[in-house]
This record gives sequence, C-alpha cells and structure tokens, in this order.
Amino acid sequence: MRDRIFRLERHPLGLRLHLAGLRIHEWHLGAAVLAAVAVGAALGRLHVTLDAVLAAAAGVWLVAKDWHDLVPSHRDTAAWTLGLHRRPHALRTLRRADPLPKLAAIGAVGVALVNLVSTVTPNVGWRGHALLEFEPLAAMRLSHAIAVPAAAALLVAALYLARRRRRALYLATSLLVALAVLNVLKGLDVEEALGDLAAAALLWAGRSSFYVEHEPLTRRGAARAIAAVTGGMLAVAGMSVWIAAPAHTAFATIARTTGDLLLWQSAPLTFHDEVGRLGLALGLLSAGTLAAAAAFAFRPLRGPRRLPDPATRAAAARLVRAHGSDTLAYFKLRRDKQYLFSDDGRAFIGYRIVNRVLLVSGDPVGAEDAIPSLLRTVTDYAERRGLTVAALGVSARLRPVFAQLGLRSLYVGDEALVDTTTFSLEGRPIRKVRQSVSRLEKAGYRAEIRTLADIDEETLRALQRVSAEWRAGSAERGFSMALEDVRRDEHGDSVIAIARDADGRVRGFLQFVPSYGRRAMSLSFMRRERGTPNGLVEFLVVRSIELLRERDIAEVSLNFAAFARIIQAPRNVGERMAARLLALADRFFQVESLYRFNAKFFPRWEPRYFLFDGYAGLPRAALAGLRAEGQVPAFLLPRQPRSTREPPTIASRPSSNRTSPLPFPS
Repeated sequence: MRDRIFRLERHPLGLRLHLAGLRIHEWHLGAAVLAAVAVGAALGRLHVTLDAVLAAAAGVWLVAKDWHDLVPSHRDTAAWTLGLHRRPHALRTLRRADPLPKLAAIGAVGVALVNLVSTVTPNVGWRGHALLEFEPLAAMRLSHAIAVPAAAALLVAALYLARRRRRALYLATSLLVALAVLNVLKGLDVEEALGDLAAAALLWAGRSSFYVEHEPLTRRGAARAIAAVTGGMLAVAGMSVWIAAPAHTAFATIARTTGDLLLWQSAPLTFHDEVGRLGLALGLLSAGTLAAAAAFAFRPLRGPRRLPDPATRAAAARLVRAHGSDTLAYFKLRRDKQYLFSDDGRAFIGYRIVNRVLLVSGDPVGAEDAIPSLLRTVTDYAERRGLTVAALGVSARLRPVFAQLGLRSLYVGDEALVDTTTFSLEGRPIRKVRQSVSRLEKAGYRAEIRTLADIDEETLRALQRVSAEWRAGSAERGFSMALEDVRRDEHGDSVIAIARDADGRVRGFLQFVPSYGRRAMSLSFMRRERGTPNGLVEFLVVRSIELLRERDIAEVSLNFAAFARIIQAPRNVGERMAARLLALADRFFQVESLYRFNAKFFPRWEPRYFLFDGYAGLPRAALAGLRAEGQVPAFLLPRQPRSTREPPTIASRPSSNRTSPLPFPS
C-alpha cells in the first residue's frame, strides 16, 4: 500500500519520486511554490518581504533547473545535478555536485564576511557574561584576534574553491570548523557557528567535485618558501614599525604593535602625519603575503616539463605509420607537441598546454576502438590539472566522438583536396593556371620531386637558403597543419617538390607529408624566393600533382581555407554578412584570397572544426588556439617545454604555408 502512494525509483539519471502513481518533477514543486506565492499575493496575505522574495526565487530556480522535463522532446534526457540538470556525456564522468565549487566559493565569501562582521562588532552582553564563567577574558580576546585572519584565509580559499582545487577544499573545511569553535569562544555566537558547520558539511559531502590535484609540496621546499615569505613580511613590517615608533619604545611594544597591525587589530601604538596609514599598509602587506602563500600552496599539477623523449616519439611515429590515414595525422610528429597515449598504447593525441587549455592537434591517431577510452583519459588528465580541453582541426568523422566529451563544435574552414586522377590543365576554367605554368616553362623553370631522405647536402642547403629568405626573420607559425621544419632525420619519408630555374638553381619548393593507409599526401611547406616570377607557386602545385600522380598518389591536400564554405556558398543572411566581413578582413588575414588560390585547382572541400568546452570557455580556448598557431605577437607566446633532443640542423624553423584552423590564417 505504501509503495502505491509513495515510491522512490533508482535511475541512472537520478532518483525519481512517484506519488499516488504520478511522477513528480522538480518543476512541479517549483510551479507549486510560485502558485502559492501568487495566490497569497492576490489574496493580500503575502507582501513583498524577504521571505516572499526568497520563496519566489526558489520556485523559479526549481523550474529553471528542470527545464528539460518541461519539453516533451527533451523529457528524461538530463541527469539530476545540484545545479541545472544536464545531459550526461558518454565519455565524461558525471558528477552530480559539479556546480558545488562555484556555489561554495560564493558561500565561503559570504560566511567569511559574516564572521568578519561578527568579529569587529561588540558581543551580546549576556553572552559575554555567560562566557566569562567558563573562560578568562584573555581567551575571548585571543579568539577575536584569531578569527580575523581565519576569515581572511577563508576569503582567499574561496577563489580556489571555484577552481576545484582539492587543497582549498581541505583548508576551507578546516577553517569553517575552526571558525565555528572561535565563534563560540569569542562571544557565544551560536548562529554563526551553526552556519559554519553547515557549510563545512556541505563542502565535505561534495568533495568529489574538487578533483584538481596539486604540485607536491616537499617538506624542505615548502618550509623554505613559507619561511622566506613569512620572514620577509615580518622583517619589513617590524622595521617599518620600529622606524615609525617614538624613540626608546620597548621592543615588546613594537612586536605587539606589528602583530596587531598585521592581523588588522587595534594596536598599542598609533601613528600620525606621514606614517598615519602605516596600519593600512601593514594590513595590506599581510593580505598580500597570504595571497602569495595561497598561490604557492594551491598550484595545480603541471603538464610535462620536457618534450617527449626519443622512445615516446618513436611510439607516436609507429602509430602514425600504422593508423595515420587522416591528412593531418603526420603533423602530430612536430617536435613541439606533447603526447598522451591510451592505457593500452594503441592510440594517442598530440597536444600543447596553452593558456590553461589542453589543446589537441586534429584527430586522435590509433585503432578506432581505442579512441573513446583515449579521449576519456584526456579529459581526466586535463581535469586533474585544472585545464579545459579544446581541439583544432578536427574532421567531420571524429567530431561526434569529441561531442561525447561534451565539447561544442565550431566550423572554421575547409581543407582543399585535389583528386590527382581527374586533375587536368585542359579547359577554359583553369586557363589562368595553365598560362602561369606555360610562362614559367618558357622561362626555363622545371620541377622535380624527391624523397627528403634522398636529397643531397647541397640541395638541402639550397632549401635552407630559400626558407630563410622567405621567412625574412619572421617568427615560426603553425601547430596543427604543418611541420616545424625540414628534418631529414625524422621526416625522411616526406617528399620535396623543387623548382629550378634555367641555370639549375633552386628557387622554390613544396614539402608534402604522407597519409598512411590511403593514397594521399598533405602539403606542409610552400617556399619560394621573393624575386621569382609570379605564378611559380601555381607552377609547383600543378607539377607536384602530376608527379605525385605518377607515384600512385590519388589525393593531394593543399592549404586550409578558413570559412571556405561561407565564402563560396553562404546559406542564409547571417552567412552572407559574414562573407562580406571576411572580404573586408582579407587585407589583414588572407582569408578570401587563400580560398581563391585553392579554388583554382578545383579541389574537394572537407570541413574542419574547432572543438571547445562550452561557450563560456570559447574566448580562452580561441586565444589558446591563436597562440599555438602563432597568430599573436611573439612576446605573448608561452614558454615552451625544453626539448630532450638536439636543435634543428637543416632548416631554421621556416614558417608554415598552411593557415590556422581558426578564423585568422597566416
């Protein structure tokens, strides 16, 4: 009988309540609360008071967090969480208390402020007299003094609670319990003490959502750092008070004054005139020291401090050669990327940590069935370090797999792939390219294609000379769609298409990298001397397509064109406006001109996407992508991990010809 009236159902999306056979949702309760508030107001029984406003706000919140169940098509798709209900993602751990850290940070600020106010306001008279029956007056004063820095420390911890730092959870919980005890000892403030204990209990109940781990604190390292910071603060504060104090002031008075001012307490000495604000200065000094100590103690785990060693790079190269069918897979072998492998070692990603974002380069490489577990590993790895996850240049095929991490996608352009089997210079549409090729041939230019491992030293030096002239001292660019240099020792299986003039001098070249498992190659570098005739690049591209066709290559991947589809065929008014803006921006970012160049060869367009963790994280992720691709000034680029390998010896880090998969190409 009881089960017929009241029943709790366990469900993967959360507990479900049934009353009299009817399923009760949270929005039902919220609607009931709002209805009660409305009826009470209509009958004149309820007025605009704090209780009424809080009740209405609770009703709105219950309806808002359960909005999925209001819409039939979305009903029973979202999992219960402490905050807004959200759809679970197959490759991401669902933590029902995930909104707690931000709520806890706000709550910790409120609790700290309440405790500070309680500390600086007089005690209730009868409570003070009652306490004196159990503790001396000195103990009450000491409790008041300690409560101030404890509340200040809680304010600092609140910042790190919002960032899910585990040590901040431990510190905040301890401080809340300590403040509860101090509130009782300093003035029998039972209300504040109960609030502190309730907040501590809530924090501890949701401790699984504070998953960011920290850099280890060795006893020696922590002791040195704390001693240096604290000793420096005490030395500066004590010297300041000694200088400002009247002559012949006792040492004990100076020490007492220094301690009180650092703890924001009234001190035995008062200062006037030029040093009248010394107390404020020392209070700020102590607050700054507390913030510095917190930044040191709450440092999250860092990523690798060194670039991959030879064995790790070799393992990545083996997976690329076994599974690297994507046209961007080979670019994982850049030297400036870190690697993260699946537990069984059958798949990996190339990444870089920039701007607190773990930036994945293109699609994962490896066995298909190992990729989902790899992406789960990536998310766990990032969460433990307080990082968000983003990915540059993801293909349409892998985009749904990334979506299972909860990442959103943004179309950022297309990769141009030329079918070598059907490519031809015949016909009117390609006549301008044909004319450029004919003009270069009449000028005595010829093209040859050679594997990088087979190129002689003299030719390598000529390639280096052309690259250096092309770059003209500019910084290296590229991350997801180009190699960082021409390296015969590591990229000997790449192919170089060389343009020579009538005298046999190297005047330009293209570098192509292989796509294993398919008959395709991808363009990495495009270099030419600046004094060469117009049309040399078109000449090289055409001859490369023809020569690669003779090597049984069916597809050639050319440049990435940002927003190619929007420029080529806008679908609506918004995209047509975007196309006009891109045309205006072309003079700065070569968006439309690069698309026009690629279109000359009549390629097939394959979209690429930028994946990011929620729209709130898009600005940070976009900035990380811009930094990684070299689209921001060099002085803003983060310091890269040190390499465990020797420096490049062939080309001095030539810049990439391929554009960034973000809206700002090279």
